[in-house]
Amino acid sequence: MKLSNSCLAVLSVTFVGSVTSFIPAPVFTSRGVTTDSTVLYISSWGTKGPPSRWTDATENKNPEDNIQSYLKAPEPVEARDNIDETVLVSGLVKSKERTDQFIFDLLNHEESAFAFKKIVAFVDDEKFAKKRLLSRSARYTGLLNKLDFVEASAEGALPTAAQLDGVKSWVAFLEDGDLIEKVKSVAALAKDASSLENISVLLTNAYSLDAAASESAVQSLKDSGKEFTLVAVGKLEDHDEGKIPYRFKDFGTDDGVLPADAIFSRNEAMRMITETLQLNAGVGKALSFTEVYDVNATEAKLIKGLREAGYARPQEIDHMLRNGVEAYQKAIDEFREKNPDWGKGVYATEAWWEDPKFKASVEEAMGGKKTPDILELKVEEKDERTLEIEKIAAEWAKREYFRQSMAGTVDEEMTEEAFIESVWDRALHEGDVKYRQMKGEDLDEEAELLDFKARQERKQQAMLKKAKEELKEILDEVDGGDGPNDDGSDDDE
Repeated sequence: MKLSNSCLAVLSVTFVGSVTSFIPAPVFTSRGVTTDSTVLYISSWGTKGPPSRWTDATENKNPEDNIQSYLKAPEPVEARDNIDETVLVSGLVKSKERTDQFIFDLLNHEESAFAFKKIVAFVDDEKFAKKRLLSRSARYTGLLNKLDFVEASAEGALPTAAQLDGVKSWVAFLEDGDLIEKVKSVAALAKDASSLENISVLLTNAYSLDAAASESAVQSLKDSGKEFTLVAVGKLEDHDEGKIPYRFKDFGTDDGVLPADAIFSRNEAMRMITETLQLNAGVGKALSFTEVYDVNATEAKLIKGLREAGYARPQEIDHMLRNGVEAYQKAIDEFREKNPDWGKGVYATEAWWEDPKFKASVEEAMGGKKTPDILELKVEEKDERTLEIEKIAAEWAKREYFRQSMAGTVDEEMTEEAFIESVWDRALHEGDVKYRQMKGEDLDEEAELLDFKARQERKQQAMLKKAKEELKEILDEVDGGDGPNDDGSDDDE
């Protein structure tokens, strides 16, 4: 069996061309931009990497059970190269219940790929909006140095062509009225705005929209000739961003129609529209987002795994847009195909000498004599310590069988006895550790486990070497002898 020697995570060194850095690693590279710079970084978790990578990666290669075996280390993601100069945000800062500052903070975030010199708040009431946004935090973050205000010609009106002059990116927030027609109006205005390059539309309360009508709205954005992104969500509620996993479908399809009771975090919606604006993976995307409440859903497992692996939000969302659930499910399916008996505790190895067909061929070559066992168990008289350790080991194995049975990770046909036999080495290790702890020893359980796995690897390598040597001797005897008879004589004599 081939086992990796990566029991301890090591210093990560990545060579990237980046324009913006993010802890623990540079998050963004600009589309079409390369540099000769070399960036050395160490994860903020330390040289061992995130906790999800502290355990031996060879323990479980099944991506369904161990998602870290599927995920790569976080890498810089590709950002758009035209998210600079001036951005205009419309449709917000009109409620007394909230400030709507979060989206402006995201557009001004120093660790983002945004390089805006001016951030314009297009509002119904300029005086009211200034009271909401001219805060102490805006002063500390430098937002005030970029913030500008433009008042609409009428309440709820979209910006005019003149007001869009000089604007390079437009974030349009739409929450009421005929949302489909409003999207088409945004597209028409964008088409005639010569300076505009990016349109990002956030549709809220976008439930039960006709799929065909939604598709026509997306087509209008395509026809504008601009780079666009559309994010559709249900009713906005004020719970924390990132707290609840999400899934998305193509807006303008039957699968992308949001149910009437769909809700979404307000701040998470702002996060999605800004991240898809800065990510190159967001160009041309029109997506309906919903929250996922089933912790066992594939989306929930994948998003949790990405975060445990140290992915920042831009890296997480980029992965979901580019690879997403489809690639993860494909990896699971491929593993199942290669390891059909994984649920029974059996997986693909290189222990070819144990293959029944190979054993049969050797027996045939030896004239029907049974092949000798590679390993012979020695029956020894067991002392009190050994008996106690085995008792603890059996209890551990039974609990593990119960736990995995309840989790559905053990084949239904696998008996408790067969399971215990399959994990007995590990059970003995657990029994030994527990026994020594009971006797007062102060142990480092993590170090003990790593040492156990290293010994198991050496043991299996030794088994492989011994098996090859003994098999070679057997085959040499067969090939070098005068015949199948023990005395070496021929049958004709």
